[in-house]
Amino acid sequence: MNTQTTTQLLIEGAGCASCVGKIEKALKTVAQVEQAEMNFADRSVMVTGEVDVARLLDAVEQAGYHAIVINDQGGADAIDEKEQADAAYYKSLIKHTVVALAVGIPLMIYGLLIGDMTVTSPMQQLVWGAIGVLTLGIMFVSGKHFYTGAWKSFINHSANMDTLIALGTGTAWVYSMVVVLAPDLLPQMARHVYFEATAMIIGLINLGLALEVKARGKTSAAIKRLIGLQAKTARVIRNGKAVDIDIALVQLNDKVSVRPGEKIPVDGVVVEGSSFIDESMLTGEPIPVEKGINDDVVAGTLNKLGSLTFTTTRVGKDTALAHIITMVKRAQNSKPPIGRMADVISGYFVPAMMIIAIISAMVWLNFGPEPSMGYAIVSAMTILIIACPCALGLATPMSVMVGVGKAAESGVLIRNGEALQTASTITTMILDKTGTITEGAPKITDIIVVNGREQEHVLQLAASIEQHSEHPLAQAVVQAAADKGLALFNVEQFTAIAGFGVQAQYQSTQLLFGNEKLMREKGIALSDYQQQAQALAAEAKTPMYFAIDGELAAVIAVADPIKADSVAAIARLKNSGIKVIMLTGDNHATAAAVAAKVGVDDFFADVLPQDKANKVAELQALGEVVGMTGDGINDAPALALANVGFAIGTGTDVAIESADITLMRGSLHGLADAIAVSKATLGNIRQNLVGAFIYNMAGIPLAAGVLFPVFGVLLNPVVAGAAMAFSSLTVVTNANRLRFFTPQQH
Repeated sequence: MNTQTTTQLLIEGAGCASCVGKIEKALKTVAQVEQAEMNFADRSVMVTGEVDVARLLDAVEQAGYHAIVINDQGGADAIDEKEQADAAYYKSLIKHTVVALAVGIPLMIYGLLIGDMTVTSPMQQLVWGAIGVLTLGIMFVSGKHFYTGAWKSFINHSANMDTLIALGTGTAWVYSMVVVLAPDLLPQMARHVYFEATAMIIGLINLGLALEVKARGKTSAAIKRLIGLQAKTARVIRNGKAVDIDIALVQLNDKVSVRPGEKIPVDGVVVEGSSFIDESMLTGEPIPVEKGINDDVVAGTLNKLGSLTFTTTRVGKDTALAHIITMVKRAQNSKPPIGRMADVISGYFVPAMMIIAIISAMVWLNFGPEPSMGYAIVSAMTILIIACPCALGLATPMSVMVGVGKAAESGVLIRNGEALQTASTITTMILDKTGTITEGAPKITDIIVVNGREQEHVLQLAASIEQHSEHPLAQAVVQAAADKGLALFNVEQFTAIAGFGVQAQYQSTQLLFGNEKLMREKGIALSDYQQQAQALAAEAKTPMYFAIDGELAAVIAVADPIKADSVAAIARLKNSGIKVIMLTGDNHATAAAVAAKVGVDDFFADVLPQDKANKVAELQALGEVVGMTGDGINDAPALALANVGFAIGTGTDVAIESADITLMRGSLHGLADAIAVSKATLGNIRQNLVGAFIYNMAGIPLAAGVLFPVFGVLLNPVVAGAAMAFSSLTVVTNANRLRFFTPQQH
């Protein structure tokens, strides 16, 4: 049997939230299982670890449930398998509903409109005995899964929803048969049968489950849309001819041709042609992006105009789209802390309700009016039925599934449920400047040479040393030299000094290029040029100093344009009550100019990469819930330390894996959208949990008969069954409201 890093199991027989803890615990006891998280909403478990699949299936069986493996995890086949299983389950539940209600409804109408359901004569014994046998058949046909589940839970020393339903309906049937077979054992007033309650409860609960299955299918709409982005075939050029082949057969370094209107089938780099690519399905950006030779293209995006030929770089499950789908699925299966709390409560809820039902029955037997036995049976049965914690178990996972999917549609990838919850509580947001607030594509604006040096020669030397650096400012210098057609020299002993600059040697010449701190450390006199640099910085330009053999040779200024929507996005964050702070390694004057333009609350300049994490820690020590937004690579320590790390990425593996939340587009509106979705999702979860708790907390006293002494009212078990079934539907429906949530961009 093959081992898998991640295995998705579909669970059969999980009736309520109390099952979640048992199944997760059983899987975690299997050797080499690193993590097991069950999503009660779609009855699936994501298991991480190099482990034999057969051992996972056996562990689930030992816990009293049945599991099947969903193949092609994260792909189209997984969705199809899940939908087919749900469709079959739905049909089965509808069949069970029809069979049970076909008997239960006529019996209930008879009891309400025609006659009472008591046994007072031999003829009534025969009639109700036949109805009892018919009800037993319904229990076997339509309720078999409840009784089987209850028995499995019993032999595994646990209890779940099936236990409550089986005890409630089973007690009602057994008592009714005692009334039919030996009515003389009971007082005249206690000879009431409850066959209609048994049939109606089984029918209504099956109906509620069926409607829940139907409604929760909508929560996977986001995943279906992502799956739908994947092309089925690719036009591969082999032996000089274009051949259409199945997407699974595309290999690395294949040449793929794409015509206008076609989807990009796999990830690659353009080698011929140019076009505009619609990437909105992945990033949320509506404007098509121009692509030419050496540009990256991503699977699932749409070629709008021209024709392209590209060389494949990632295929199959390695494409960015496949990784995104897997990440969204994992996030939907993960639990925020508020959800784990609900699971813990559910684990104790069922046994507690069984104890309450017994206590209630004993009170009715000892202190209730006649027929005390009948009242005791009705009370206990009603408590058991209404206490099922289905709605409580669905409250969190349903909202998480919809919220994570909604975020993905906006180009926001949420890594896990904890990040989803914490993002809603952020009080301070730290923004890196370069590439986050600004475009990250700076250009040289000024070159001030010293002592009559030749400007082009200075630029040529500066670009020669910076060609080995990956910093955005360095790329601006290299690009400026390329624009002027200047050839670059081969330098030696290149060293990047983090937070300061770079140094190298060209022939016998020592070269230094960096900020004011680097010049001071190396003893380079700046004389009057320091004032000119400060003037440039006041214009939101970044001045850098270039020294040759220990003497200042030039001041080179670079400007990084502020993104068009940074000001509006930062205003959105502030309007939502979040303090916005900018961190940058740039000098104070430049940082102050940028900060004033974009309207952040505070800023810190001359910050070294290693000091960004320290700034996060300082704010956390003051009691702030800190979000950190950066490029996902250079800011990794700060992103990891922050309560929630946001990576500005383009869908690359590094960006997706580096932070708690990845913004697929470069706009900071994605950041505000992520927080808005997080708040909406947590609000929805709280609504569901409050509704579920209120339902149970209010329903149980009513079922126990708290109103009987004053109003003479005792809750009907059939009404309890209907309420229990439709409470779950209410939670599912409320969660699906999130699908229509749209963050307000103002």
